[in-house]
Amino acid sequence: MLNHITIMGRLTRDPELRRTGSGVAVASFTVAVDRDMAPQGQEKETDFIDCVAWRNTGEFVSKYFTKGRMAVVSGRLQIRSWKDKDGNNRRTAEVVADNVYFGDSKPEGSQGNQGGYSAPAGGYSAPAPGYGAPAGYGTDGQYGGYGGGYAAPTPPNGGFGVIDDDDAQLPF
Repeated sequence: MLNHITIMGRLTRDPELRRTGSGVAVASFTVAVDRDMAPQGQEKETDFIDCVAWRNTGEFVSKYFTKGRMAVVSGRLQIRSWKDKDGNNRRTAEVVADNVYFGDSKPEGSQGNQGGYSAPAGGYSAPAPGYGAPAGYGTDGQYGGYGGGYAAPTPPNGGFGVIDDDDAQLPF
């Protein structure tokens, strides 16, 4: 059996971080996801999908994501049954997030290292390259790579190479 879902959208509110009785972190948030197609002559519709992230992933989401940020959420779909205050049977669907990645660039005016966001302490591995890290960053061992809760240092020249002013070398 397979139960895997990946969604990409913007957070509708800041994540809400709570802790269970035993101290386990759990973050709740909602992602607004535009549908790909719209009926002819109408605007695209949007789905508002509830998500929950546990432990280090929940702490990561609550620390680095805010209302309006683009997020890529990967996990499983969960259907829960419960009774409301009037005793009626209810069902709700939510995504239990295994991984949450940045779907946009770092917001303007943010502080922090220039090579991407640092992972929180406690062993959460930062997102894969392409979601906050320059291409090739950490792959050759020169900068240490991601993992273990540490941010890679900023590479020399901000990670960019020098281009000569000779226009003859341009391919267009």
